[in-house]
Amino acid sequence: MCLAVPGKILEITGDDPLFKMGRVSFSGVVREVSLAYVPEAQVGDYAVVHAGFALSVLNEVAATETLATLAEMESFAGVDSE
Repeated sequence: MCLAVPGKILEITGDDPLFKMGRVSFSGVVREVSLAYVPEAQVGDYAVVHAGFALSVLNEVAATETLATLAEMESFAGVDSE
C-alpha cells in the first residue's frame, strides 16, 4: 500500500515542464518535489505527493479534510506528530 500526502506548493522553479520542481510544505516540513506530472500546478495549490513526485492537484477543502483525517489517525495510534 502506498501513502500519498497533500502538501501546499510554496514555490515553483524551472521552465521545462519535465524538470519543473516545487518547494512543498507538509505541515511545516518543506521538501523539494517534482511537478512533472502536474504541469498545471501553481503556487498556493495543494498537491498529493508520493516518493518525491506530485501526482495530482487538490483543492484546499479536500486537502484540509485529508490532513485532518491523517491527524485523527495519528491520535488513534497514539503518535505524537510534534
